[in-house]
Amino acid sequence: MNDLHHAASDAPALTASHAPFDYDVTIVGAGPVGLALAGWLARRSATQKLNIALIDAREPEDSVADPRAIAVSHGSRMILEPLNWPADATAIQRIHVSQRGHFGRTLIDHAEHGLPALGYVLRYGSIVHALAEAVRATPVHWFKSTKAQTPQQLENDEGVLLPIESAHVTRTLRTRILVSAEGGLFGEQQAGPGETRDYGQTALVGTVTMSAPQPHVAWERFTRQGPIALLPTGGVRGADYALVWCCAPGEAARRAQLPDDAFLRELGAEFGDRMGRFTQIKGRAAFPLGLNTVDTLVKGSVVAIGNAAQTLHPVAGQGLNLGLRDAHALADAISHYGATRSALVAFAQRRALDRRMTIGATDMLARLFTIDFPPLATLRGLALTALEFVPPVKTALARQMMFGQRR
Repeated sequence: MNDLHHAASDAPALTASHAPFDYDVTIVGAGPVGLALAGWLARRSATQKLNIALIDAREPEDSVADPRAIAVSHGSRMILEPLNWPADATAIQRIHVSQRGHFGRTLIDHAEHGLPALGYVLRYGSIVHALAEAVRATPVHWFKSTKAQTPQQLENDEGVLLPIESAHVTRTLRTRILVSAEGGLFGEQQAGPGETRDYGQTALVGTVTMSAPQPHVAWERFTRQGPIALLPTGGVRGADYALVWCCAPGEAARRAQLPDDAFLRELGAEFGDRMGRFTQIKGRAAFPLGLNTVDTLVKGSVVAIGNAAQTLHPVAGQGLNLGLRDAHALADAISHYGATRSALVAFAQRRALDRRMTIGATDMLARLFTIDFPPLATLRGLALTALEFVPPVKTALARQMMFGQRR
């Protein structure tokens, strides 16, 4: 819902009245990032007495059956666990990174960092269900099947008027802080002030089964058209993996129409035989890939987090983790300063470095590893190999993926 963030700054400011605020914080978007923010704020509202609203156009049950797999870093698990942690998470203990047709590879292992896992693979529906259960146990007012309309900033940034509409209610909420936490997919978003880049790639996703699996190992394999990621999801003998296959849109459209056997043969030719043969594919889907970032997280009393603030390429699996760090930092700032403009200013300052580094690294990987130029492929191979011989650099990269930059 990038539109919420942009539209608030364009609408004329209204003169503040002495009418009481309906809510201190109103969150639009009940995906994992919005739910986590609501849960964290509610846990701290006993002392601050915050009135919190959560608004979503869908019913939470609509997401519970969503089979998409998402990667959650160990750092994200640490901040989510006090809310609720899904029981069906699959640990990633090793990450294997390589490029097709060229030398060079690097391995990142959990034991090198003294951690039980580098990250975890979850169904989208599982994490939404777990966080929704945590929010239901709090006083958060949850407007379900409700659409948020264009907000209007009050004069001097003293809050926001937000019209909402559902089958049962049409009203305008008055809130001190409005959080835009719903961004959608790249192809559905309206570009606003900030950086936008179409990578000219489409992601084919699904669940594949391997004949010789390596449980708890995640794979990132760079090919000429884009990366192939395989994330362990368990199954019998740990043989099931979530697939993210990035390729040119024309190729993606063609492959999406292939029979399963032909699809698996092409995938095997691109990935190789490190885990034997691909024997099954389920739940194929496709979506376009691109970069969308807002130029500023805070506009008046409106703040953007998660996909509303940045939509990233799935390479290295950083999108959700960056959004969860946004939400956690915002909860910290509001806990310290209250539902005030000071909290939003502190939040924006705290998030600047982590956002810049994570967005920049993801964008660089998405572009650098898909340029089909032999000398550059050699340099990429040297860089991957060098990581094995320069442990401090390798450690710094792994820590960034797991924890981001903390201030």
